[in-house]
Amino acid sequence: MTRLSDLLRTLAPAWRRVIAPRRAGAAAPKARRGATSELISPGRTGPTATVQVDPRRVGPVRTSYAPVTDGDPDPGEVVWTWVPFEEHDGRGKDRPVLVVAAEPAGSVLAVQLTSRDHDGDPDFVAVGSGGWDSEGRPSWVNLSRVLRVFPAGMRRESIGLERIAFDKVVHRLDAWYGWDRTP
Repeated sequence: MTRLSDLLRTLAPAWRRVIAPRRAGAAAPKARRGATSELISPGRTGPTATVQVDPRRVGPVRTSYAPVTDGDPDPGEVVWTWVPFEEHDGRGKDRPVLVVAAEPAGSVLAVQLTSRDHDGDPDFVAVGSGGWDSEGRPSWVNLSRVLRVFPAGMRRESIGLERIAFDKVVHRLDAWYGWDRTP
């Protein structure tokens, strides 16, 4: 019984910092590095974990530009979530993703952003710079990594991407994967 009470005492601060605010509609704080980061990284584990999906097998996808700054991930917004590394070895990191479509079950489809230069790489679309990067660096969207993000697995909403850049990304996704574009 002592071990259980010790465990509960250890988890209580994480509950107050992460889970309780999310239930009240507030954004969860950024995960801290160290031993507890695995416990407080939204989107890392469980039923709301961010996962890479096969974009050709997710069913009908309709993209529509609809950013609304309300704490929920909407198409056209850049949000932060834990993203698994491409090696699929259990590792990953907290990073920005562009939401491109809402799914009927409440999750969203998103593509990963990177500030590493990918000029001329056909797997990437340049989207410029924005509030998701504190250094104001230009970003690229990785078209080959489509992710399923759940609202509870999102750490925070960042900013809406400009409509022109969003349209460029979803046009390329449609061409690659046969998705439908809704104006």
